Amino acid sequence: MTIARRNIPRLVRTNMAYARKCWPSECSKSTLSTLRELTTRFFLSIPLGELRFLDGTLYVTHSGLLRVAERRHCRGIRVQLVASPSCPSTGRWVFKATVYKTNGAKGFVGYGDADPSNVSPLVRGAEMRVAETRAVNRALRKAYGIGLCSVEELGWSPRGSDLDQAKQAPTASNGNNHQHSGQPRLRDRLCLLIRQHQLDPNLVKAYAADYCGTTTLREASRDLVEAFINEIAGRASKDREGLVCHLNSYAKPQEVNS
Repeated sequence: MTIARRNIPRLVRTNMAYARKCWPSECSKSTLSTLRELTTRFFLSIPLGELRFLDGTLYVTHSGLLRVAERRHCRGIRVQLVASPSCPSTGRWVFKATVYKTNGAKGFVGYGDADPSNVSPLVRGAEMRVAETRAVNRALRKAYGIGLCSVEELGWSPRGSDLDQAKQAPTASNGNNHQHSGQPRLRDRLCLLIRQHQLDPNLVKAYAADYCGTTTLREASRDLVEAFINEIAGRASKDREGLVCHLNSYAKPQEVNS
């Protein structure tokens, strides 16, 4: 798939507008200059979730790297498990990915690892898939000369892998993900609390829904979500064991075969 050169200025304007609207406090002149270069060279799009701002830094995403490979007519990607350092029993996985830009060409190699200590609690239990994605991302970045680190390679991403902020920020209706100038998003605060106090994210979500009186946390109003986060923060700092005990009450009972 190719993009007409005449469409590049339009994509640059779109990315610039999105960046200024969604991350006004993070758009320095140098950052916008980098964004312009990436847009012109690789046709990466913020609205499509191919680029993200995290803590004032630009990152490319897995989907963005795959789009670059598609546009450049990548011939193939080979992924292999590296058995020696991998340890499934402890959730540690290491993969090797090789990207072949053309037929018969020497491949570009990248390695990726993941274990419970360097993945978000939101994807805990999916370390194998995270490791594979990281390996592919590193190989693609080498193959196409993309110096930006990818979001999936981060040891910890406060926004979580399931949050496409580029799409959600301008359209969120209940305000849960709205970001006031200089203040972290509510989703970020909750994820950081989960990580800091080593809480089970699924149980926290269940408690949140019960606390807010909604089926899911996404349906709750911003005020309710903020009140819940303050409740969690206070209980975790004063009596973490009591909080964990309360969270365990939301665990689904396991069926026992007779």
